Parts: sequence; C-alpha cells; structure tokens
Amino acid sequence: MTPEPLTADEIAFWRALNRAMLALPRALDADLLRSQRMSMSEYFVLMLLSETPGRRLRMSELAAKCTLSLSGVSRIVTRLERSDLVVRERACADGRGWDAVLTDAGFRRLEEAWPDHLASVRRHLFDHAEGLDLRSVTAVMERFATDAPEPTPCDEGEC
Repeated sequence: MTPEPLTADEIAFWRALNRAMLALPRALDADLLRSQRMSMSEYFVLMLLSETPGRRLRMSELAAKCTLSLSGVSRIVTRLERSDLVVRERACADGRGWDAVLTDAGFRRLEEAWPDHLASVRRHLFDHAEGLDLRSVTAVMERFATDAPEPTPCDEGEC
C-alpha cells in the first residue's frame, strides 16, 4: 500500500519540527555550557534525580527517562561523579543493579544552574509559543515520545 502524500501544511510542519528538534537542544546546550559549564544532558540527569524519592534512580530507569542507552547515561553519570554531584550505590530493592544518587552538592549545583536554564528555555522556546494551546501541543509531544522506539547501541555510536 502506498502511503498518502503529505499536504503542503504537513510538509511545512514536518520541516519546521525537524529544524526545531535540531536547533532547540543545541541552543539550550550552548547556553548551559557557556553560563554554567554544564551540558544539557548533565542538567537533565540532575533534574530527574532531584524529582525522585530519595533523589535516586536505578541506572536503567534513568537511561529510559533520558531516552539514552545504559552506556550513554553511564558516561554522563561518570562525569557527574567526578564533580561529586552524583554517586552510584547498589540498588536498594535487590542489590543486583546500581542506582545513581544525587548528592547534596549535586542538588546545590542544579539550583545554581536552574535560573540560567529557565531563561534559556523561555528565550528559545516559550517566547516563540505565544498563543499556542500548550496543553494540546504537550499531548501531541507526549504521544510522539510514547511511540518512539527505545534507543539502541547503534544510536549511541557503539556499533
């Protein structure tokens, strides 16, 4: 079966979404690196850990929440460990796996970076979203994320 061709509006949306998916993370990452010497990936890991009970997540769960491979998130956690922002501990539940645990220093570092990150998100995203029904757009983005396949080692350049 031949798929139905995209309409002009669908093509325009697809192209704009493609540009935004590339440009927005780069802009946010560049701002954080410039102002905080922290990558967006590092910030995201600290943020996710700060929002969980006990400020800890099993490494595999953290990878899934970051939509990264286990080795990809492990590299980020290793960088954060070097700065004493995160530590790895045996998983509380079964002792077989490892948890990433946000340290007090990591939480303070996240608090320091948050105002710069917030300003960047406002400037690069929400200043351009005036008049949008954010709840509807959020629902669409959540459906995209839910339907996306899990990353594979090849996605991380490990093939």
